[in-house]
Amino acid sequence: MSILPIIKEPTPSLRQKSAKIKEITPEIKRLILDMTDTMKTAQGIGLAAPQVGHNIRLCTINTEKGPLAMINPLISWKSLRKAVEEEGCLSCPNKFVNVKRSKIIYVKCLDQEGKELSFRAEGLFSRVIQHEIDHLDGILIIDK
Repeated sequence: MSILPIIKEPTPSLRQKSAKIKEITPEIKRLILDMTDTMKTAQGIGLAAPQVGHNIRLCTINTEKGPLAMINPLISWKSLRKAVEEEGCLSCPNKFVNVKRSKIIYVKCLDQEGKELSFRAEGLFSRVIQHEIDHLDGILIIDK
């Protein structure tokens, strides 16, 4: 495993919409391992591929059950009820922003083996997923 450098704002690539992953190659699986190590080392709870220089639709999230890799994540439903919470970001060091997000979401994605996942997320888990998907769409917390 290796720790990857985290790209910081105002790097232009952080503002690009990421490409869908068409095939889960050994390189993608390696990137997932490296992103997981990088996220843990940086004491983050989520990390999107654009934050480590890869504009592809991949993010890793640290959950209570361990790290979760999400390939081509898609929010299929968002609750109308929202909550405002302070968020930080590894790509925007020392900046904290109050961000309004849906309390509950339903998500579809692939795991690192290509298996389809479909689940409900709420609370901090929901917020982290929405934050990481924003990265995949070229949106940072400072845009909120």
